Amino acid sequence: MTSQYVVFMLGDQRCALNLYSVDRVVHMVKITLLPKAPAIVLGVVNVQGNVIPVIDVRRRFALPQRQISLNDHLVVTHTARRSFALVVDAVVDVVECQEQSLAMTKSILPTAEYLEGVMKLKSGLVLIHDLEAFLSMEEEDSLNRAMDAGRGA
Repeated sequence: MTSQYVVFMLGDQRCALNLYSVDRVVHMVKITLLPKAPAIVLGVVNVQGNVIPVIDVRRRFALPQRQISLNDHLVVTHTARRSFALVVDAVVDVVECQEQSLAMTKSILPTAEYLEGVMKLKSGLVLIHDLEAFLSMEEEDSLNRAMDAGRGA
């Protein structure tokens, strides 16, 4: 069985998301601050009339912070619960990967809470992130309250 993944860069680290969870990739736009949002939420953006939160992937994975630039990209994604955008340095590829080229995280790194697996490509290893685990229940609740307050609800 073959799956497709969107590969993106965070510094010199290659990461991936299942293609089915990616709605689109857009160039960086101005992010509007969202008061009382969880620390990993940079703010919100308007994508085709939908206001969606923007997640700081670097903060989530304790990577070195850097200034966001206009060359960065937003990967607009969705989970069963919500849509959100991830700030990435660049989207570099969409790849197909055979099941035998995947190592599921539970078998190799059982404590890696945000990773779904590792993809073994000819050019090296790529970490596959688990979008469903990006926000804890507390962060999800806090984000919902902040989004509701931002809408004036």
